[in-house]
Order: sequence, then structure tokens, then C-alpha cells
Amino acid sequence: ILNKIFDIRAILDEMRVRKDSAEIKIMKEAAKISSMAHKTVMECTKSGMWEYEVEAQLLYQFHIKGAPSPAYTSIVASGKNACILHYIENNSRLKKGELLLIDAGCELQGYASDITRTFPIGESFRGPQKEVYELVLEAQMHAINSISKGHSYNKPHESAIKTLSEGFVHLGLCKGPVDAVIEKQEYLKFYMHGTGHWLGMDVHDVGSYKIKDQWRTFEEGMVLTVEPGCYIRPSKDVPKHFWNIGIRIEDDVVVKKNGCEVITADTPKSIKEIEEFRKKAYD
Repeated sequence: ILNKIFDIRAILDEMRVRKDSAEIKIMKEAAKISSMAHKTVMECTKSGMWEYEVEAQLLYQFHIKGAPSPAYTSIVASGKNACILHYIENNSRLKKGELLLIDAGCELQGYASDITRTFPIGESFRGPQKEVYELVLEAQMHAINSISKGHSYNKPHESAIKTLSEGFVHLGLCKGPVDAVIEKQEYLKFYMHGTGHWLGMDVHDVGSYKIKDQWRTFEEGMVLTVEPGCYIRPSKDVPKHFWNIGIRIEDDVVVKKNGCEVITADTPKSIKEIEEFRKKAYD
């Protein structure tokens, strides 16, 4: 008789951190379905609609393409709502001139996908919106490029923080040398969450991020999200033209021996691609 119960959860968690080829195949299909849903709403969403109408379209697209349930409650956040990290009320009306942040993904055969895109409710990004969007996109690109077998799990986050902090100084949102902004964590006013999380049978999947108090290194077959953002709430020390801009860009990636594979890459995210889709809504 055992003197104590052996807790196998840690072992199971580690098994879930690394995916085999069959699991990755399912996750790629989930990513494909979610990507198609995002593209559909990107080309049909108009001002005057309600956030819940957009959510309903997402859920409909998931369902008709073979994924009957979302992986999590969809975030459809327009205007100032995009500055609320876990906004799920989805009950505001869309206004032309504002941005729409959509964080939504389907679940397929027990595996989650997780995509965030931000696009103008009108046909194109306005000046300050474009500046902030380009900054977040650059931060995501640098974070993705820092993911590879053997690299530290925290490397993408450090890369995103560096890029965003440089941008915040350039835009006048933070003051002073970039190193000081990072050291004093002044960037937290505009970017207050991690750059990603494990993805698998749960949208925030199990598995340790550190081993013996040290960031673990990436291994082939790990799947994670990459999702830097910027959320600018009204404040007397923030230029007014930036107020209520909330942007996040999120993709799902599989760690490879050299680099990583972005399995949600079909979802438009360059300004040119997005504005081409947005014009279709108003043709």
C-alpha cells in the first residue's frame, strides 16, 4: 500500500506541452477554420452593427466549417472597449473611425486555436491608429523571429517589450532613454500582459514556463501564441489623439528546429491586406 498518493498531473502537463504530428495536424485545421472566420468578418463588418452581431457571425462561421464550439468566449471590442483586456460584454455599437479588436478562435476535436486581429471599422486606419498598429506589428514580428528550439521561453516577451518601449518613446507616450523605460517598467501603462501562452487542449494550456526558477527553453513540437498589444486609455499625460486606441495582434506558432511555423498566417494582418478586406465591406 502506498503511503501517499502520487500526483501525476505534472507528468501529464509535460506530455501536453509537446505535440505530436497528429495533434499539430488538428491544430492547423482549427487555425485554418478560425482564420477563415476572421477573414469573413473583416470583409463584411460595418459601422452601425453591434459587437454581438460580429460575434454571432464568427460562431456561425466556426460551426459551418466543422468546429461547433469556440475555444473561449469571443472578445469583440470596438473603440475604447479594446483597452479592456478581457472584455466579453460585446454589447456596443460599432462606430466608423474607431478600431475593432477581435480575439476569437474555434475548438476542433478537443484542440484550441487563438487569433486576435484589430482593424478599422471604416475602410482604413487613421494617422495615430496606423502608427500604433505598425508598432505592435513590428513587436510581434520580432517576437516571432526570436522563437526557435533552444531559445528561452521569455525571449519573445523581452523582444516585444524592447520594440514597444522604443516605439512608446518615439510616439511620446513614454519619456526618456529606452533602457530606463524598460528598467522602471514604465511600458506597463500601455502593455501589461505577457506576449504568449501555451496552446493545446485548453486555450491557456497546462505546462510549466519555468523549471527550477529558470525560464525553460523551447523544444520542437511546442505550440504557443504570440500576442503583443498596446492599450492607451485617456490620461492627462497622453496626447489626446492616442486616447482609446487598443490594438492586439495574435498568432499561433509551432516551434521548429530552426525558427517556428505560424499556423495562423492566412489571417490578414498587414495594413495593406486589412484595408483591402475592409474596402469590400463598403463596396
